[in-house]
Amino acid sequence: MGVIETRPALVVAISSRALFDLDESHQVFQQQGVDAYYEYQIQHEDDVLAPGVAFSLVRKLLNLNELFQGSIKVEVVLLSRNSADTGLRVFNSIEHHGLDITRAAFTGGRSPFEYASVLDAHLFLSADSDDVARALQAGVAAATIAPASLEDTQIQTKEDEADQLRIAFDGDAVLFSDEAERVFRQQGLKAFEASEKAAARRPLEAGPFRRFLEVLHQLQTLAPEGTAPIRTALVTARGAPAHERVIRTLRTWGIRIDEALFLGGMDKSAFLKAFQADIFFDDQTHHVESAAQFVPAGHVPHGVANKG
Repeated sequence: MGVIETRPALVVAISSRALFDLDESHQVFQQQGVDAYYEYQIQHEDDVLAPGVAFSLVRKLLNLNELFQGSIKVEVVLLSRNSADTGLRVFNSIEHHGLDITRAAFTGGRSPFEYASVLDAHLFLSADSDDVARALQAGVAAATIAPASLEDTQIQTKEDEADQLRIAFDGDAVLFSDEAERVFRQQGLKAFEASEKAAARRPLEAGPFRRFLEVLHQLQTLAPEGTAPIRTALVTARGAPAHERVIRTLRTWGIRIDEALFLGGMDKSAFLKAFQADIFFDDQTHHVESAAQFVPAGHVPHGVANKG
C-alpha cells in the first residue's frame, strides 16, 4: 500500500440518505429502533437502493473524471451514520449503479461531519440538518438536501438531456456574507437598496460557498477546449440597484459566473427549472422548498435568516 495519491481537485462528501432513497429503512429506524433497522438492512442488503435527490449530481461530478482524463481528480466520499454491516447495502447499490466511489466512513450512529473537515471537503451534502450545521461551523460548505416529491424523483432519475453539470447559488449568506441581508431585515428594502448602492465598490465578504464556487471556476478554466462541463448561475432576489455590488465582488474575486439572475423578489423556482439546475443552494427554507418542486435543492443554515 504506502502510496499517497495526488490531492483531488474537488472533494464532495455525501451522506447515504442524500445519495440514495432510504426513506423506507429510515422509517423503520424512527418507528422501531436501531435493532429493527439493523435487521431490516441485513435482510435487504441485496436489494438495490433507488437513486436519491443528489444522485444525478454525484453521477455528473464523477463523470468529470472521464472528461479530464486523469489530469484532474474529482472525488466523492460517502459519510454515513450506518455501521459497516448495515452500510453494505449502500456499497452494493453504489456498485450496481456504477458509481466510482471507493472511500467511505461508516460511523455507527455517530455524526460523521468531522470527517468532512478531515477530508478538507469542498462540499458536504446530508439529509441530517444537525450534521450540516456543525459542518458549516467547522468551515465546510454544507447543505441539507430537501426532500423531493415523486414527480421530482422521476425527473431526477430519467436520462439527462445533457451531461453538463449545472449548479445554482443564492447570493447573500451563501456565496457572500449575510451583511446586506441583515440590513434588509433590520431596516427594510429601501435602506437595503441605499446601503448596497453606497457600498457598490466595496466587495462583500465571503460566504460559506465561496471556496466551492472558486473550485468550480478553476475546473471550468482547465476543461478541454471546446467543452463546457460545468455551468454556474447566481439566482438572487436582489434587483437593481443592489446588483452592482454583487457583480463587482465576483470580479474582485476573479470568478466568472455563467448566468446571473437578479429577480427583484420574484419566485426563483421557475427560473431554476428553466436553468435545469442539478442542485440549488439557498439559506432560506421557503426558497428551498419552492425550488425543490422542480430541481434538487439544499438548505444552507447560515446567516441571519437562520438565527433563532
